[in-house]
Amino acid sequence: MLTLVPTPVGNLKDITLRALEVLQQVNVVLAEDTRKTGILLAHYQIKAQMESFHAHNEHARIAKLIDRLKTGTTMALCTDAGTPAISDPGFLLVRACVDAGLHVDCLPGATAFVPALVMSGLPADKFVFEGFLPIKGKVGRLQKLADDPRTLVFYESPHRIGRTLATMAEILGPDRKLVLCREISKLHQETIRLSLAEAAAQIQDGSIRGELVLVVQGATS
Repeated sequence: MLTLVPTPVGNLKDITLRALEVLQQVNVVLAEDTRKTGILLAHYQIKAQMESFHAHNEHARIAKLIDRLKTGTTMALCTDAGTPAISDPGFLLVRACVDAGLHVDCLPGATAFVPALVMSGLPADKFVFEGFLPIKGKVGRLQKLADDPRTLVFYESPHRIGRTLATMAEILGPDRKLVLCREISKLHQETIRLSLAEAAAQIQDGSIRGELVLVVQGATS
């Protein structure tokens, strides 16, 4: 059995009791970064066998992991923060488990874009989650979203944020509302509310740090 275990995006207290129980009981904890997951496990005094499972080794590891799951080994998958497979490794392993007829479970828990969307003040009943825009093809992807009336949600790196905001202002329109949430659930959490034009003028690549979620107003008629 494979269980996807969401881990805190910031405050370690955001872990659920059920997640802690699963991490204590499984045979193996698969971690995107064993050092980061190790901090979480040590904080809650959980002694577990950890193995690395990340974007650079997932293709090579899947077949052997499936074989072990078939023999009854129980595994939990944790990424660095949030829910596995959402802009993180995990999808390929889940798909392989489904194809092999193995049971997969995913616990409810932390993910960065949900609190950003909810506290943005923009409509949350219908939205599009895009994750990270492609480095190549960013313009084309935004052009396809330009007329979508739903709220748009993105992740972005501090190293690319300035260029992304400038491109959004040009393609989506300068007057669109933007809510930029930085470091959700961490000590320096910040919410910035601007138009896309204002954001493009004020925020440059590398001028802000941390994990960034962009919530952008949908197209209006």
